Amino acid sequence: MATLSLEERVAALEAAVVRLSQERLPGVEAKKLWWIEIWGTFKNDPYYEEAMRLGREYRESLRPQEDNEEAAE
Repeated sequence: MATLSLEERVAALEAAVVRLSQERLPGVEAKKLWWIEIWGTFKNDPYYEEAMRLGREYRESLRPQEDNEEAAE
């Protein structure tokens, strides 16, 4: 077996990555993104809305007071 240079090895690996990324197994669908799978899960959920409101209030309470005073003006 001939010794390949680093450049030749990298080129071979890149070609293999391209080939593998283009292959698809028959009958296997691409997995959906997690956020697409859960989209709408909490629609019209009062507990979720309350959690979001409380989280927003908490984040706003962490802001420096001078930012809150400027917003009020």
